[in-house]
Amino acid sequence: MAKYDRLLFILNLLRTRKNFNAAKLAEECGVTERTIYRDIISLSEANIPIYYDKGYKYASDNFLPPLNFNIDEYLALKVALESSPLYKSGFSRKLMKSIKTKIEACLTPAVKREKIYFPDTMDVSIKATHAPNVSEKFFAGVEAGIKQNQTLKLTYNSIQSGEVKREVDPYFLIFIERAFYFVGYCHLRKDFRTFRIDRIVDLSLTEKKFIPRQGINPAEYFKDSWGVYGGEPIDVEILFSGQAARVVSMGKHHPNEEIEVQKDGSVLYKVRVSGIEEISHWIMGFGGDAKVLEPPALIDKIKAAAESIRTNYK
Repeated sequence: MAKYDRLLFILNLLRTRKNFNAAKLAEECGVTERTIYRDIISLSEANIPIYYDKGYKYASDNFLPPLNFNIDEYLALKVALESSPLYKSGFSRKLMKSIKTKIEACLTPAVKREKIYFPDTMDVSIKATHAPNVSEKFFAGVEAGIKQNQTLKLTYNSIQSGEVKREVDPYFLIFIERAFYFVGYCHLRKDFRTFRIDRIVDLSLTEKKFIPRQGINPAEYFKDSWGVYGGEPIDVEILFSGQAARVVSMGKHHPNEEIEVQKDGSVLYKVRVSGIEEISHWIMGFGGDAKVLEPPALIDKIKAAAESIRTNYK
């Protein structure tokens, strides 16, 4: 990032966020703390009112010139915003549209003219399967619980047990596998659970506060999951043949996978996953071109599913 762009970026950070010290600014800008100190001096010498009070702050509400985008930067931002599940769902749609409007207000006259005639060359389609009538108050309630470390009281329509009242300590919201979920500690089950937002029937904030446990974040929580749900970590081995072997060898399906192409063209696929429910659905999609070698529990599950299908078509 060039120095001029970095100085404007620092100003925008100080305008929109609070309590940035040199270390945090250096992390955001990708430079050293020494560079940040020099940048603060440069801004001060330009008579820009910056002071330090538990972090650097900007002392004026005067208008600052926004960063100018070129046509490629604008189109990349437009695609990112419009393809976001937040934009397509009722949740935060107004917020996302407001961001898009502000970005367009920052464009130079040249880019505004150019975008009228510039063709859309890229599109990202992220499909969502959540119900269309999901209440925004559920999103807002979960967010409030996360921000305030406040326990939620909810009625949840579980696939396994139907509607059940629970108290849950919420940790984070995530869009994964085509729907919005939140992860929290369920006091009923005495463990962490994943809750799909559109299966919430009713939700309210309680007066109870909780102390968040360390290490509960999306990267760690879903580390070995095949999709959304977890379970005991288990080592899986599958032999793929025919077209399935080509499909599996040409893409990446899990961060922990190992793919070994055999002499006959088949593929030995190894992966460590949490639980076997979701990966079993993936395997069955390949029909007879996939043969589970390990573990026995997954072999039995595939056999039972295949027998059930065969019975339906007698």
